[in-house]
Amino acid sequence: MEQVSNFLSTTRYAIVTGGNKGIGFEICKQLASQGVRVVLTARDEKRGLEAVEKLLKESGPTDHFVFHQLDVVDPSSVASVADFVNTKFGKLDILINNAGVGGVILDADAFARAAELAGGGWVST
Repeated sequence: MEQVSNFLSTTRYAIVTGGNKGIGFEICKQLASQGVRVVLTARDEKRGLEAVEKLLKESGPTDHFVFHQLDVVDPSSVASVADFVNTKFGKLDILINNAGVGGVILDADAFARAAELAGGGWVST
């Protein structure tokens, strides 16, 4: 029973990608309301800092929120946030991947050539 008690009383740490608005912003609020320390991330530093400011105004002074810039499609940015969490907290308990990532631009001719090389089996529209 003591182990369960220690687990429940231990501070938990979360990263929320795309935490500066919408569902990600609300997830940050809900996690913090449960005592979780939240690393709110956003691609745009200004918007991310504004989101943390807004959360602090709504919840009052707290150490439950911290911002770190993150572009999930940039490996160096991902490494930077991982180093930050490891240095500051030493662990990560929760990862919410909420970042909106744009799709790829498809070159229809290249796709058709690849399909042809792979043996066809597709229908052109």
